[in-house]
Amino acid sequence: MATSTLLPNSRTESDGSAVIRVLSYNIRSMRDDIDALARIITACAPDLVLVQEAPRFFRWRKKLARLAAATGQVILTGGATAAGPAILCSLRATVERTEDVLLPLTPGLHRRGFATAVVRVGGARLGVISCHLSLDGKERYEQGGLLLDRLAGLGVEHAVVGGDLNEGPGGPTFARLTASLQDCRAAAPWGGETTWPHSDPPQRIDAVFATKGIEVLGCGVPLDQPGVVRADLTAATDHLPVLAALRVPVT
Repeated sequence: MATSTLLPNSRTESDGSAVIRVLSYNIRSMRDDIDALARIITACAPDLVLVQEAPRFFRWRKKLARLAAATGQVILTGGATAAGPAILCSLRATVERTEDVLLPLTPGLHRRGFATAVVRVGGARLGVISCHLSLDGKERYEQGGLLLDRLAGLGVEHAVVGGDLNEGPGGPTFARLTASLQDCRAAAPWGGETTWPHSDPPQRIDAVFATKGIEVLGCGVPLDQPGVVRADLTAATDHLPVLAALRVPVT
């Protein structure tokens, strides 16, 4: 059963391990209420924001920079150069490297990609990937394998992945990921569960995953997070965000 207590705030422990907040959010190219979107992100106080459907066309960098500035974040990587996924971060994170990856294009389907980075927070070193997988089941499953390959290629012991999977926990791609990663919502349920309210019934198609050495302190839709208003969640974009609190060991 999910807990409704507040997630712990970000902090660095005495041993150098880092408690961090990670927000995964499909922002629908910022076509909706940008002020509502900024209020939600700010209220969640994330160290990392794993964005899907970042702006990709005219003045996309300026639009993403506007969102970062409005939420106390900076652009780490991604956007049009990753076909939509992006990563924002607070100044708490020290950036080691970044890379945007374009995935093979299937004719007739949207181009997909990964925004990737390696950062340090306190004494913890962390790989980070933001992803938005295909609507096509066969291509999505293949992209799940490419995601795991990319994660292994980061060369880090601890990593976090956030994204719009276009598939719920019962699907084969979701299962492929959870064979080697923790589904943070399942590990420590907190807040709301479903992230796509436009189906009947609503589904959980957005998720945060973590490698198994990371302690999951809570994960879910921040319905009761102070400063998050239901009207803003509806106005900001067509997805609901996923917020996770994680304790990352020293590396």
